Amino acid sequence: MKREHFLRSMALLPLLGIVGRLKHLVAGLPPTERMPVLFLGHGSPMNAIEENEFVRGFRDVASTLPQPRAILCVSAHWETRGTRVTAMPQPRTIHDFGGFPDALYAVQYPAPGSPELAAEVRHCVHSHALTEDHAWGLDHGAWSVLRHLFPLANVPVIQMSLNTALDPAGHFALAAELAALRDRGVLIVGSGNIVHNLGLVAWDQLSTPGFAFDWAAEARATINGLILGGDHRALLDIRSRGTAFRQAIPTPEHYLPLLYVLAQRTPHDSVRLFNDVPVAGSLTMTSVVVG
Repeated sequence: MKREHFLRSMALLPLLGIVGRLKHLVAGLPPTERMPVLFLGHGSPMNAIEENEFVRGFRDVASTLPQPRAILCVSAHWETRGTRVTAMPQPRTIHDFGGFPDALYAVQYPAPGSPELAAEVRHCVHSHALTEDHAWGLDHGAWSVLRHLFPLANVPVIQMSLNTALDPAGHFALAAELAALRDRGVLIVGSGNIVHNLGLVAWDQLSTPGFAFDWAAEARATINGLILGGDHRALLDIRSRGTAFRQAIPTPEHYLPLLYVLAQRTPHDSVRLFNDVPVAGSLTMTSVVVG
């Protein structure tokens, strides 16, 4: 790549001042076509083994993706004090749930890890120190959806945890520091659910297509509009909009992975929704493609 083209690509980074500190990143991961970014509403762990409209939606999106060199996944199911990144060569498949059929516990997703990518991620983030983790692995927020996108499990995967000390603005700012990875063949995936209130699930409506309580429908419509309109500031403080939003997002962990995806959006990126369906009154499977 010519020097002027390289510098022009670096101008897309949030802060030009970090260019000098990205030498290791550039050397380790040569430039590629810019990757899209995905937020996946993962829903029930049973989506890992069932055939349904959501699984088909994941596969349809996968068919449009460039082949990534590696995947960085931010899952609702890994919260830590401080921010951690998995750095083992072969992450274990974590069955972090209970009460499901044996067939679900038998699923393994043997994707390799990438200590090298973990090091690159640490070089990208300058706002605070990231810690390498050698114990976690891939939780169901990651593998239950990735197995539909990349069923051969041949793309290296690392996870980055949700730091419980950060507020939504802090998560968004941290996520923006990962932007360079998109131009290095890394697919960034956030996995959670935008509307997610398990305490108010209407179990008798599980088989009713598209059933949503009024407050869930209100939150879904408003948040979808803000996503498509690019109003990220409003999305950082969404719970302040009233009762419907506090019911839709009673705890932040399933919502925050969305912010890691939206923080990657540039003025040139398209945004579209898929799997945009309510489930059992108090959940939505809404998923997002950026770029």
